Amino acid sequence: MTPEKVLAALRNVQEPDLGQDIVTLNMVKDIVISGNTVSFTVVLTTPACPMKDRIGRDCENAVRSLVNKEAVVRVNFTANTSTNRQDPGSVLPKVKNIIAVISGKGGVGKSTVSANLALALAQSGAKVGLMDADIYGPSVPIMFGVRGERPMMKSMGEGQKGMIVPLERFGIKLMSIGLLVDEKSAVIWRGPMASSAIKQFVTDVYWDELDYLVIDMPPGTGDIHLTLVQTVPVTGAVIVTTPQDVALADAKKAIGMFSQAQIKVPIIGLVENMSYFTPAELPDNKYYIFGKEGGKRLAEEYDLPFLGQIPLVQSIREGGDIGVPIMVSDDMISRKAFEEFAANATRSIAMRNANVSAAKVAEVIE
Repeated sequence: MTPEKVLAALRNVQEPDLGQDIVTLNMVKDIVISGNTVSFTVVLTTPACPMKDRIGRDCENAVRSLVNKEAVVRVNFTANTSTNRQDPGSVLPKVKNIIAVISGKGGVGKSTVSANLALALAQSGAKVGLMDADIYGPSVPIMFGVRGERPMMKSMGEGQKGMIVPLERFGIKLMSIGLLVDEKSAVIWRGPMASSAIKQFVTDVYWDELDYLVIDMPPGTGDIHLTLVQTVPVTGAVIVTTPQDVALADAKKAIGMFSQAQIKVPIIGLVENMSYFTPAELPDNKYYIFGKEGGKRLAEEYDLPFLGQIPLVQSIREGGDIGVPIMVSDDMISRKAFEEFAANATRSIAMRNANVSAAKVAEVIE
């Protein structure tokens, strides 16, 4: 065995999502051969890569079938999260991917989806931040059990302004207007003030290095959404809906907004929340309270990736209320649904980064 022969064999291993072999994609590093043993490292596009096991098996089979059938193949994995940003001097230069979680209406569980998506990404090994951009109805402080806590300030050096340090909880960084104002006080701001707050959450918060910044957007299609896409290069948007027609009609508006030519924010995919109800005492039963597979049909209608279905389970609601999201609980059924959703989202992000030109700040025509 030689490194050259091993590399030649690995040219037959495809990265399933990107459609090229792992050698051409420069994913193979550190080949070491000792007798019949060969080890090497495969650099994934994300720590959450759902294709890792398949790639590992394909690597072993390629080396044994094309180089040495007696070979002991040891495949190590590391990750360098992909990004398509080519603007290091812009805002948030150390954040590789900015994901906006949106819905056309309230009440579809967008904050729950955002929180557990961020946690699922972090549990896979990624560096993750969660920004609560819902100025009028912030949920993050309650869902993460940080009500009443206040972020600290960090000095950035002489002559530079101080930065707000996000709170850390369950391995992710958190920022919300609910951490800066008393929760009993209503935020009575006109659009420009709310938009200014969002800009500060981007420019005045010390997010540092992140693989993913998940932004929980307010419902609707308004000022804050326009401000966000004008301020930061959004990698893509995740649409959240429930299965019933009234929610699907509003989800179409959200899809329409982010599909407009002047905004040009790609849609990573659509996730259907509250897809069915499963009572704890009957875990195999599914009751389609809000209709069946409306989100899946909507994704097919608009030719969008369908990222998954999240069940309506009592423990998801309870976890959000007591500050322990379902992804840090023992509820394996709900966790599995969010893990599959996060895996599909990261696949879609990686493919978008590989095939679409660099994310740029949208120039919205007023």
